[in-house]
Amino acid sequence: MSSAALDLALSPALAVRGLVVRYGERTVLSGVDMTVPAGEIRVILGGSGSGKSTLLKGILGLTDVSAGSVTLLGQPMLGLPEAERQRLMQRVGVLFQNGALFGSLTVGENVALPLREHRRLPEGAIRELVRSKLAQVAMSHAEHLYPAELSGGMKKRAGLARALALDPEVLFCDEPSAGLDPQTSLNLDNLLLQLRDRLGVTVVIVTHELASIEGIADSLIMIGAGKVIAEGAVAEVRRRGLAQVDDFFARTAQLDASPEVSAAELLGLTARGGA
Repeated sequence: MSSAALDLALSPALAVRGLVVRYGERTVLSGVDMTVPAGEIRVILGGSGSGKSTLLKGILGLTDVSAGSVTLLGQPMLGLPEAERQRLMQRVGVLFQNGALFGSLTVGENVALPLREHRRLPEGAIRELVRSKLAQVAMSHAEHLYPAELSGGMKKRAGLARALALDPEVLFCDEPSAGLDPQTSLNLDNLLLQLRDRLGVTVVIVTHELASIEGIADSLIMIGAGKVIAEGAVAEVRRRGLAQVDDFFARTAQLDASPEVSAAELLGLTARGGA
């Protein structure tokens, strides 16, 4: 292996340094640092309004960043020329809340969207890839269904199939278990674990679901009032006796008021190279 290839293999999948995001005069993120090793499942957690979903949007370029840097798969995200950004984002998959499926397209057409956008493939090859991705998430039966015909869990799995369409190296998930019953949530968590173990995908998940955090996270970063409260392995962070961490894990339920990403916003991301 060349020295350049070795450096890439050893470098983190994601590195965030001093990230600041402001909405007008309000500072939502204040100097956030985060490092995610390749092949890890990292959970970003925090209460409503803590800034966790804003952190995800800042990483993906869905909101303006006032200061700091984001390095994804060894490349700087901020200020990257558009053509290079598009190539980089094709190595990334995103699962948004509720799947963010396009209601006028079938499940199969939704999954095919990034393939048609970014791969010059014959139609037969696209159909085969769509079927393969749907099979990975146990949704082969739903290829010709429309989003309105799907349950909440099926929409999440269909969105996951689309996020996997380009064989991403990093998968970002925004509240994947939100609104799901406990068994469906557990099934989705197990699917994410299987995909990480089978495909070697690095997974970054924004969530407030305790069962998911304790069940699949290799490590976590907790955000509060736009700052990092704690970061590290789940068990290690919980042993520190930090009041905000203890309070978070002690509660039984919490509503999350983070705004969802719409299909229109997803289309904007897709046009810039993401899926």
